[in-house]
Order: sequence, then C-alpha cells, then structure tokens
Amino acid sequence: MPDTAWHMQGNWEPILSEIKSTKLDVHGTIPEALNGTYIRTGPNPGNGASPHWFQGDGMVHGIRLRDGQAEWYRNAFIKTDILASGEPRMDPTDLQLGTANTSIHTHNGKILSLMESAWPWRIDEDLNTVGVENFGGKLTCAMTAHPKVCPVTGELLAFSYFQFEPPYLRYIRIGADGEVKAIEPIDIPNMVMMHDFAITRHYAVFLDLPLVFDLELLATGIPFGFKREAGARIGVMPRNGGNADVRWFEIEPCYVFHTVNAYEDGQKIILTGSRLKSTMEAASSDYSENGVLWRWELDLQTGAVKETQLDDCAADFGRVNDGLVGLPARHGYLMELGGDGSSDEPVYGNRLLKYDLESGTRQAHSLGETVRGGEPVFVATGDGEDEGYIMTIVHDEATGVSSFVIVDAQDFEAAPVASVDLPQRVPYGAHGNWIPLST
Repeated sequence: MPDTAWHMQGNWEPILSEIKSTKLDVHGTIPEALNGTYIRTGPNPGNGASPHWFQGDGMVHGIRLRDGQAEWYRNAFIKTDILASGEPRMDPTDLQLGTANTSIHTHNGKILSLMESAWPWRIDEDLNTVGVENFGGKLTCAMTAHPKVCPVTGELLAFSYFQFEPPYLRYIRIGADGEVKAIEPIDIPNMVMMHDFAITRHYAVFLDLPLVFDLELLATGIPFGFKREAGARIGVMPRNGGNADVRWFEIEPCYVFHTVNAYEDGQKIILTGSRLKSTMEAASSDYSENGVLWRWELDLQTGAVKETQLDDCAADFGRVNDGLVGLPARHGYLMELGGDGSSDEPVYGNRLLKYDLESGTRQAHSLGETVRGGEPVFVATGDGEDEGYIMTIVHDEATGVSSFVIVDAQDFEAAPVASVDLPQRVPYGAHGNWIPLST
C-alpha cells in the first residue's frame, strides 16, 4: 500500500494516542437539557496503516455534557481481538473478528459499536470496552452496522449480508428485551454489499443493489464491485414475516449507502435515501461519485414504483428524529459532500443540511469555508419533531483544530449555540449517536 493513499493523509490519517481531557474550551452556551455523551466511531488502524479505509480498527471519540458543561473529551480504541493481533481480516466463520468501526447504537441499555461483517462490540458510556455482543450466543450471523430501533415497539431490527453461500441475506429481529426473536433467511441471487436498509411500522425494506461480491477483487481487501448488469430492486417484507412474504420492486440500477427514513402512506411505502449512480466501479477505493437525495414510492397494491430525485446537492449520512424512525417524518438532516469527482477521496462538505422530505427544499448550516463536517445527529429536547439540537464533530483544515458543534434544529441557519474545541485532531470518521446519562 503506498504511503500516499488518501486515507493515510491529512485528517484521514489515523491517530495512535488515547487521551482524556477535562479542560475544554467552550464557545457559546451548552443547553442544560443536554445531559449525556456523544460517541462516534470510525476506522483508525492501531498499527498506523491499513490497505483500505473500511478496514481500520474501531476508535471511539466521546464528549460528555452535563448541566451546561463539557465535562470531558476522551478517545479510545475498542479492544477487539483484531486490535490485539494487529492483523485486519474478515472471516465469516469467526464472527468475533470485528473492528467495530462503523456505527454506534443503543438498545436495551447496551451501547453497541458495530461493523457489518461480524458481531457488534459492547462499550460503556465512559468508552471502555465491555466485550463482544452476540446476544447470549443466539446471534449466529454477522449484523449490519445500521440496525433500526422501532420507536413504537422498542425492537431492534437488522440484517446480515456477510455470507459467501446462499442464502445471501438474513433478517434479524431482536425484542425490546434484548432477546433474539428471529433470524430469517432471505433469498437473493448474489452476495451484495447491503450497507443499509429501512423499516416502517409494519415492514422491513431491503436494498438488493448491484455492488456485488467479486472473487477477483479479494486482494484489494474489499471484494465488491459495481455490476450494473446485476440489476437493482427493493424488497418489502412484513416485519414478522419471512422469505416467502418478500415483494420485490425493480428499480433503476444505483447504489445507496444510507437511507434517511421510510414510512407507510396507505398502500404505499415511501423511502428516502442518498442515491449514487454507482460506487466502487473503477476500484474498491473509488468514492468519487456522491449521492443526492431521492425518494422511492412503492405501491403495494399495484406493484408500481415511482423514483423521484428531490435535490441535486451532493449529500449523505442522513438522519431523522429517532422517535420517528419508520414513521412519517418531515425533517431529514444530511451532511453535504464536496469535491468535484476528480479524486477518489470522499470529501466531507462544509455545510449541514435540513431537508423538508416532502418537497425536497432545504436549509443549510454553514460550518465555515475551511471546515469539513460530519454526520448530523439529532437530539430531541421536546415534543416537536425538530425541537432539539444537531450535533457533530467537525475539523478545520486551515487551523488543524477539531471541534464538537451544537446547532439549534429550529434555528438551523444560525451560528452554533455552542462549540467545544477538542484537545487533539479527530480524524474523519463514520457514525455516532447521543447516549443520555444513565445516572
């Protein structure tokens, strides 16, 4: 691997130090309603290098807020078996070999750091590693890094695509009590990189898109390539159903790394997400293509599909109010993506976006000309859909300073209500979440 690989340079470059600091400079006023810890994970190779950005060890960064104060910043490697060995590898026969480098989710009082080719790893609210999480041995397959928690039932709904023989997809349903209720095999024709999916109140929505396993790409570390001829379709299955209940809707070939939300409108499923024309088509390290916001309307009665582009602004990492996951939500929050398509490096933009998901209109929060953003996480503080705050970690390319910013979601275009200077550079990462304090 050449030293010039983009994920080894600039603010993509991994850091090896683990620190905890209680001396944080705060600009503005931290809302006293925010009592908890923002935790974000991302790939950060513990030996200082990796052949592909996706393969770095999981490192979590956390900012603790309490009573209007920023109590501490801490970062820590997740102490996985892979970190101990120093050898990144994927093995579907050993589901403990995960890096936990992609997302943070909470369920049934547990904080999970996830990747998609292995079991989750559990951490505590102080970022200490607790251990691998396989739900008492009942999770017998890998689990996506993008599960969904139903705000109505409290179920954790997920899937697994990481198996090299049929069935290539499994649907996972975990009860509000943390017990595995079902692992259902789903027949799809190819092993595809299904990074995300969606739920509605009564359905699971699968994305069978043509980012297909290719044995010839095994040496690249990420053996998937975009094969347009494989076709694309969306599957809709009752959440308590199985393979025979899935209805498939053919769509134009594309890729979706992240959905924003889905919900039921009568006999229709309405799905929004960031649609890419393709990805990893030239090479597994090629991310020059950016997604833009699209909507798919799937008519369960007629079988018709309507595909609508909602905007032309490059944006991804979409989130809604967690209390409306799978339900009608008007507001979606995305991170703008930059770059001109001339580089393989994914370029995080300098604006956060708030969309009206019905009309596609948007508001923009500017982070600063030289500042690159991160995934916008919404934290509710009231009953209104957008009554709360957006938070994320950002980095100033000009000064080298990383910060944690808090934006009023109802005054989205205004300056942040608060920002916290972080005591060290925080490399660009993946996904995070807000964890309310347990005590």
